[in-house]
Amino acid sequence: MSNTPGTATGGGISPGLRTLNDFKNRISGGGARPNLFECEINFPTGIDFTASDDGVTLAEKTRFLVKAAQLPGSTINVIDIPFRGRNLKIAGDRTFDPWTITIINDVDFNIRNAFEKWMNYMNKHEDNSGELNPIKYQRDMKVYQLGKAGIKGDMSTNGNMQVIKAYQFYGMFPTSISAIDLSYDQADTIEEFTVDLQVQWWDAFDGGGKTILGSGNTEEFDGNSSSADALINFPLS
Repeated sequence: MSNTPGTATGGGISPGLRTLNDFKNRISGGGARPNLFECEINFPTGIDFTASDDGVTLAEKTRFLVKAAQLPGSTINVIDIPFRGRNLKIAGDRTFDPWTITIINDVDFNIRNAFEKWMNYMNKHEDNSGELNPIKYQRDMKVYQLGKAGIKGDMSTNGNMQVIKAYQFYGMFPTSISAIDLSYDQADTIEEFTVDLQVQWWDAFDGGGKTILGSGNTEEFDGNSSSADALINFPLS
């Protein structure tokens, strides 16, 4: 490998000679946008009622009123093993942080009511009773990263926004609903509240609905996992 000054080790062009066009050509699709997303929130049986007279369910309504969420981070803890004045670091156990969503509150309060009812189902306000079977109170959920729709030569839209990345969360349940502050000083605003949901684990999917983690019967790391037959349904595609 050449160490000649001005020669890049990762390619045939010096880092000092990069141009704006070079940079532009590396940003696929103009970059992912944090405001192009949609969440699929599922509620336990009996809580996902019809939210309005037009037949819209609570789960469908949340697709519009969840105004903020996250694509999850990934954390593996570290085990330090002392050896002669130094620590050998090896991979420890994985942990999954709670998933927090922010919801726009409309005047029927249906979404907030559903989360309050869900938490009361797990642990009642008036006593310490509640549902003991996790299968009955835990639900799977999804967050979709969307790509911006393109245009044709005649400036018409060439199609709907496509799912370019997705995460599916397994075994989720709410553990915190934020307060809503009320004040005479609050003008020209709409109420919002946040919900913290616990996560058992999650899987990540590409734009075609195929897992990128090789989740399934076998784990492979060459990007061609035959077990990535685990697919996610993309109703937005």
